[in-house]
Amino acid sequence: MERKNIAAVLYKAQDMRLEERPIPEPKDGEVLLRVGSVGICGSDVHYWWKGRTGRFVVESPIVLGHETSATVVRCGRGVRRLQPGDRVAIEPGVPCRRCHHCKTGRYNVCPAVEFCATPPVDGTLTDYYVHPADFCFKLPENVSDEEGALLEPLAVAVYSCRRAEVTAGTHVLILGAGPIGLVSLLAAKAMGASVVCITDINDSRLSFAKSLGADETVNVSGTCPKEAAKKVLSRPAFRPTAIIECSGAESSYQLGVLASAPRGIMVTVGRGNYDVTIPLVVGAAKEMDIRGIFRYANCYPTALAMVSCGLVDVKPLVTHRYSIHEVLEAFHAAKDGAAIKVMIRVDQAE
Repeated sequence: MERKNIAAVLYKAQDMRLEERPIPEPKDGEVLLRVGSVGICGSDVHYWWKGRTGRFVVESPIVLGHETSATVVRCGRGVRRLQPGDRVAIEPGVPCRRCHHCKTGRYNVCPAVEFCATPPVDGTLTDYYVHPADFCFKLPENVSDEEGALLEPLAVAVYSCRRAEVTAGTHVLILGAGPIGLVSLLAAKAMGASVVCITDINDSRLSFAKSLGADETVNVSGTCPKEAAKKVLSRPAFRPTAIIECSGAESSYQLGVLASAPRGIMVTVGRGNYDVTIPLVVGAAKEMDIRGIFRYANCYPTALAMVSCGLVDVKPLVTHRYSIHEVLEAFHAAKDGAAIKVMIRVDQAE
């Protein structure tokens, strides 16, 4: 094992530094990991650029990164399922395991959950990282480190599709063609959706979505929600019953309500302004369900199975690659919008 542990530490907005930290020791039930690949999430970019994401604020130095694959270096006492040398994907949210939410399978809303790179919990942009073994998922040989890191956003998509009740034959409307919208497209197709339409304000993102299998794409730039809904519904016999909102824009929420079929379900994945106005009377008349989304629960095994058996190909999503020593360039690329998914390779960086 190399006797150094370089970490990308955010001190405050736009002040990220590489520094050496002690190599942590695994406690009972934990594993020491050599981090391999880390994808940059939109929340990471918000923390770096603004010092906050929603209600979570950077108040002390924090290591970013939570979309992660790694290799087990050492096991703490009591770990039986993993051994040194195993490659794993890290599920970054660790709940208390004891409260009512955890015991009923909804551990994502556990009040005591600790999530990588959510203040004050450190993330995974570091050479060595310690994590509970039961939240590490062994990767088969045919799943690469980058694919392992992408299980995290894919888990969001799997959970979103489950909440939207996507199944065989479902018509799905995805609002926003960013990384989460794109993996939601892949997950919806894998779960049997017969038609998937995706909207955005960027033609290049929509073209990329088309290459991933979108049946219909609609550019809603400069269009009011009512007109955008007309565009979406212009496809013959397309009436979405599952709407996955991934942009967080108020106009996008409004579009979802207006375009939904009767008794449609809209899930709110995107995080935008605190106050959002929607045409609630329209939604009520349609008997719509509007369901919140907070990360995911019990989705990593499904996401891994989708990738390992070839149902979902996440490899095209990675458009830019950097080493940890190029972390600032990586974050600029993620912020500038030209990249779909930026991946940082940690364990081969010099």
